Amino acid sequence: MRKTVSPTDFFDVDSLLSEEERLTRDSVREWVDRRFMPVITKHHRDGTFPMELVPELGELGVFGANINGYGCAGLNNVAYGLIMQELERGDSGLRSFVSVQGALVMFPILAYGTEAQKDYWLPKLATGEKIGCFGLTEPDHGSDPSGMKTRARKQGDNWVLNGAKMWITNGTIADVAVVWAKDDEGTIRGFLVETDRPGFQAPEMKGKFSLRASITSELVFEDVVIPDTNRLPKVEGLKGPLGCLTQARYGISWGAQGAAMACYESSLNYAKTRIQFDKPLASFQLIQAKISDMVCEIVKAQLLSLQLGRLKDSGTYNFGQVSLAKMNNVNIALDIARNARDLHGANGITDEYPVIRHMLNLESVKTYEGTHDIHRLIVASAVTGVQAFK
Repeated sequence: MRKTVSPTDFFDVDSLLSEEERLTRDSVREWVDRRFMPVITKHHRDGTFPMELVPELGELGVFGANINGYGCAGLNNVAYGLIMQELERGDSGLRSFVSVQGALVMFPILAYGTEAQKDYWLPKLATGEKIGCFGLTEPDHGSDPSGMKTRARKQGDNWVLNGAKMWITNGTIADVAVVWAKDDEGTIRGFLVETDRPGFQAPEMKGKFSLRASITSELVFEDVVIPDTNRLPKVEGLKGPLGCLTQARYGISWGAQGAAMACYESSLNYAKTRIQFDKPLASFQLIQAKISDMVCEIVKAQLLSLQLGRLKDSGTYNFGQVSLAKMNNVNIALDIARNARDLHGANGITDEYPVIRHMLNLESVKTYEGTHDIHRLIVASAVTGVQAFK
């Protein structure tokens, strides 16, 4: 008997997942539908994040879900990716909140920190009791983090930080910031900076038309004194922050397809129920072509992310593969969102439907954690052996 084709799982990717992976995905999807979707429209309009849901996210175990120990879920990387998919199916701001907490704050503490730092911060970050942010990008240095101007000067047993960071998710509400700065010799070092220290400010950035349901901040350091025990001792140089970005980009490759699925599902339903010229939109060839293209790109993104997850779990992946997945999946998600907006006609610009919100969000997702063009250069460098930027 012919198996019924799922509109969102056209190639039966479910059959390639373990039971634990499917259950993880389904539990997060249920939570997003039940708790997050009823409030996202208001928060998007208001430019706010639903902080009241943070403890529930902690109970779900989504913060640092692929970390073993320290109160974390200890899931494999495919299950972690599926979590990112379902969170961004709700909104990119929700996935960003969780992704920053896990990949950009908890991961560097785990990978580069001392046991004392891990024991203190990781359990609190896992429950959402503490919120973290990641300070790398600066006002004048986005794609070229090696040019950072933030400085850390050694002073006895302390470090004194001066400088500024920009486009920082969660900065205004964070309890701790993972900050990257150059010392007097020009070596890049990582520091854990408690946000209640004198001289630290994190003004919220306003006026965004993208990622509105996400708190974006500047970080300003004016003679902020921190002890040497706050330094991340196990890494020096750009490999520290870039290692963190590889973790975050992996999650984004899964998250973007969640946004694509949301736009596709809305388009499919709209095409079948919207009547024009006495028949549903889905009966017109041009509409069917759009739907077909969406399905095709989602299937490719699903299989790409799944294979990357398997490689990551086996320890055989590399950062070029992560760049390719992030580059491709975000790009196709934005194309799907734009086509969905077009398919919905005038209704596509209203927040009665999710497509315009996802379309606007994905413009940011295509830019952060490495722009689309930077990832093209990373992939080309990996296959040619020639680097087009320093």
